[in-house]
Amino acid sequence: MIVSIAQTQLFFLALTRVLAILVQVPVFGSEIVPNQVKLGLGVILAMIVIPWNPLPENAAAIPWLAYAGLILRELIIGFLAGFAAALTFGAFQITGKLIDMSSGFGAGQVFNPAMSDAGGTIDQFFVLVVMLYFLVTNGHHIFLIGLQDTFKLLPLNQPLPEINPEALLTISSGLIMSGVQMALPVVGALFLTDLTLGLLAKVAPQVNVFFLGLPIKVWVGLFALSLLFGLLVPSLDRAFKNIGPRMLQILGA
Repeated sequence: MIVSIAQTQLFFLALTRVLAILVQVPVFGSEIVPNQVKLGLGVILAMIVIPWNPLPENAAAIPWLAYAGLILRELIIGFLAGFAAALTFGAFQITGKLIDMSSGFGAGQVFNPAMSDAGGTIDQFFVLVVMLYFLVTNGHHIFLIGLQDTFKLLPLNQPLPEINPEALLTISSGLIMSGVQMALPVVGALFLTDLTLGLLAKVAPQVNVFFLGLPIKVWVGLFALSLLFGLLVPSLDRAFKNIGPRMLQILGA
């Protein structure tokens, strides 16, 4: 079978969008995943999610100048959809960082290759648990369905639609607020601990509250975090269930 130039051009347009989405999702696009694996996964997904409608051999190829514009269009669409998916993990990263700063674990910053960012111990542990839950509950299936739906919403070789910045701001603010709300139980417990230590310092000035407070805050933070994980399951399910619709919402669905 002879594949026309026009068919090859459409495939590379699809591959551009798929790779632009994949590289932003921590599970698929982190630095610990080799580039060869990312490229191979992108090629496989581009072949699967795009319905194979063979063009005739003499189908007119897209002019190269117009094709460069279409590549830019797919990059923009892919980065927007991938950003919406990455924001879901960013919300949980905010939760981990807030807990880190409040409990004192944030003083020890180490590089997290999964998120391509430096973070504390609790932050990295929290993100790894969230990523594992994402895979165990088949959240990647919902993500891949959302990726395929972007091609139904915005087909290949079409003009770039008008992007509504309000949807981007709404999604971003909502996920940031969710990250803060998930951290509130632990942060609140640690705040009460600080308040108690402050009262202790007033009542008994001879007690070295600083050295006494460090281990106490660590244990309070770990205990509150262990209780928080049981309450986070509905939030995790809701966040990963909406990852596909969120990718379409930011594109104007």
